[in-house]
Amino acid sequence: MKNILVTGGCGFIGANFVRYLLKESDFKGRIVNVDKLTYAGNRENLADIETDFQDQYVFIKADICDGARIDGIFDDYSIDTVCHFAAESHVDRSIVKPDAFIQTNIVGTFNLLESARSRQKQMIRFHHISTDEVYGSLGREGYFTETTPYQPNSPYSASKASSDHLVRAFHKTYGLPITISNCSNNYGPYQFPEKLIPLIILNALDGKSLPIYGDGRNVRDWLYVRDHCTAIWTIMKNGKTGETYNIGGDSEMENIAIVEIICDILDEKNRLSDNRPRKDLITFVDDRPGHDRRYAIDFTKLNKELNWSPEATLETGIRDTIQWYLDNRKWVDRVKSGEYQAWIKTHYK
Repeated sequence: MKNILVTGGCGFIGANFVRYLLKESDFKGRIVNVDKLTYAGNRENLADIETDFQDQYVFIKADICDGARIDGIFDDYSIDTVCHFAAESHVDRSIVKPDAFIQTNIVGTFNLLESARSRQKQMIRFHHISTDEVYGSLGREGYFTETTPYQPNSPYSASKASSDHLVRAFHKTYGLPITISNCSNNYGPYQFPEKLIPLIILNALDGKSLPIYGDGRNVRDWLYVRDHCTAIWTIMKNGKTGETYNIGGDSEMENIAIVEIICDILDEKNRLSDNRPRKDLITFVDDRPGHDRRYAIDFTKLNKELNWSPEATLETGIRDTIQWYLDNRKWVDRVKSGEYQAWIKTHYK
């Protein structure tokens, strides 16, 4: 792999992956980061990378829905590998405005596949990042495996399911050397503050309401973003072509429990001015439509075949994440301006 096209590399997981690849991994080639820079894509996430890795890193502002532009990038940079993160990813937004999810997640993925297919002789790997939400919802027991039937319940997960099927079909039909990974809920540095963990951290720091959907008993398997990055790189290097690998954090927990842990850690570090426990800020709001009750990933295949397992525990990961947001309040203030603030006012009155 000499020239890796990373799509959505200025987003949360993409930026962490670029940082991991250039700062920690054995990769010695070039990364071409293509990002549209929507509200969740922030070039500032990789400002130091642009300075410190000028020979290995290129940023291009482009939309993956622009097929001609993507074709040109493949040619200009001799792309031999794709790691495809770029996606509209927030369930709530997909309920309000599903058309953007169809365009980016399905049409954009198709454009990338077509560009790769037309240069198939030079392609080493096309790795597609997906989500456990494509599998639907679990009951109190059981786990998602790579053979679990797809049953998406939101426009977001339906669009990701569609893109998964396209990627697999391009392998089966054209022989494109693909791999797919379906991950559980990520958290960690640089996550946009619409997601549960950063939203709760930042609201709790400021003494604001901590909104929780429904009864708060929805269960998620939490994956620290660096662990996700090591898993992706492991799959890209050693995964079997045409295969899907589930990536989990081995950290199931109810949403309410996650919020309570964050409150307790922040209370340890710095009590509110009125000395109230931050748990008093918890507010239950109307559940969102199609809210899946439980996700849980079985990553046995990835563990046994490629010898991967997560390093972070939920306790260490949450503490590290909280500390990162405490240390990067200027970054937080900048990304919380504009469109994000308008969205928050609409959804969390």
